[in-house]
Amino acid sequence: MSVLLPEGWKAPIGYSNGIVVDGGRIAFIAGQVGWNAGQVFESEDLTPQFAQALDNVIAVLAEAGGKPTDICRMTVYCINKPAYLAARRDIGKIWQERMGAHFPAMSMIFVSDLLDHPGMVELEATAVIPKD
Repeated sequence: MSVLLPEGWKAPIGYSNGIVVDGGRIAFIAGQVGWNAGQVFESEDLTPQFAQALDNVIAVLAEAGGKPTDICRMTVYCINKPAYLAARRDIGKIWQERMGAHFPAMSMIFVSDLLDHPGMVELEATAVIPKD
């Protein structure tokens, strides 16, 4: 997996503009919200929901034999931009704890609502798991 950064471009913070992957198995991970394995939200706050949603993405990926650094693309849907901006530092810590310095190609989209109430954030991902 290699990061794509055109010559002369300033490096983005917290994501990559693009990723190229040579071979492997592709895992498509559906949008994961911040509920636990029993589909219960333990918090209505953005930060713990983000942590749980990321844990859920990682758990689904692990079922395919993948690890967090195999994620090459992620889309984040959030219903509250001010709450996200206020939580960026804490979300960054959560990211670093689970993903380290791995930053896939990402999109951040603010939406009016999510299907699962009281969901604040939803993460979907695509990963390429290297062939053994």
